[in-house]
Amino acid sequence: MFLGNWIRKIAILACLLLLLSCQGKNQLPNNQAQVKVARVVSGQSLEVLGMAEQPNLISQVRLVGIDAPDLRQRPWGEQAKEQLENLIGSGEQLVTLEFDLEAKDKIGRTLAYVWKNKILLNEELVKQGNALFIARSPNHKYDQRLERAQQWARLMGQGIWNPEKPMRLTPAEFRRQYL
Repeated sequence: MFLGNWIRKIAILACLLLLLSCQGKNQLPNNQAQVKVARVVSGQSLEVLGMAEQPNLISQVRLVGIDAPDLRQRPWGEQAKEQLENLIGSGEQLVTLEFDLEAKDKIGRTLAYVWKNKILLNEELVKQGNALFIARSPNHKYDQRLERAQQWARLMGQGIWNPEKPMRLTPAEFRRQYL
């Protein structure tokens, strides 16, 4: 009887160890995905590899909660793109996408907060004055962080908030006027 209990406990322990060893080492929560950046398209969008089941398929990602200047809004559009490239780094760098309530925009791009080395890139673009904070319903997870970053950029006269060379039209106004 004693030997039977002992064998049963060893069998249960072995099963638990086997289950633990089968789990991935760095599993991400369901609302996150780790992807490779194929290229930075603009100050607010990326092309990435590794979404879903097709690791070699390129997917479009739009940074949620921000509106960066259009590339034709010189010099701010290029500055925003360059800052995002610098934050990500050269080559096919890994970033973590974090999703909020709405996963896609109306043209099919994935909406995400982008993290690299524990830095929220959406927030960093706003903080350096290279993008505007835009609250977009229903995705509001980091609205307070983004709004504070924008207040700081305005106070410090960063990027688009530079009093000597301010951006006159918001990106949305620019697109309505020139596209």
